Amino acid sequence: MSEPESSGDRLEELESRLAFQDDLVGQLNDVVARQDKLIAGLQLRLSKLEKHIQNLAESDTAASAGSGHEVPPHY
Repeated sequence: MSEPESSGDRLEELESRLAFQDDLVGQLNDVVARQDKLIAGLQLRLSKLEKHIQNLAESDTAASAGSGHEVPPHY
């Protein structure tokens, strides 16, 4: 069996683990921040697309309502 670790060795190991965890938390925070910006941009684009589609649908409805049932020009 190996000798029990001294308190200094255990403390060093814990400090090392804490340093790695701090680094990992920082990296994860950066990823979440990038994703938040990306999602905000995508939501803005989606909102603009929805408005554009709604405007197209309204103009199409208005155009078809105003024209009635006209015979196409090729007839």
